[in-house]
Amino acid sequence: MTDQFAQVSVRILDKEYQVACPPDERTDLLDSAEILNSKMREIRDSGRIVGLDRIAVMAALNMANDLIHAQARDQALDGDISDRLKHISDRVDSVLSNTQQLDL
Repeated sequence: MTDQFAQVSVRILDKEYQVACPPDERTDLLDSAEILNSKMREIRDSGRIVGLDRIAVMAALNMANDLIHAQARDQALDGDISDRLKHISDRVDSVLSNTQQLDL
């Protein structure tokens, strides 16, 4: 069985692009294109960078930086959750151990 792809039209900086994607990812693609379009418009409207290629590279770099920061926050949260779960597990083990001693 071959994967089915839908042709989706996205508009970025007034330019139309046809992109193939699985039908169940269409909404994510459109949302991604809208975010990219917004970032590129913001960069273009600042007037400091000229040229579609340069604007696209700056938008990609900014979005990659955002991703790195989000991943760092996720790792910090994962570490905090792991520490809390370990603490709770230790407390449960301690209570169970005390309960078992009382039963004897």
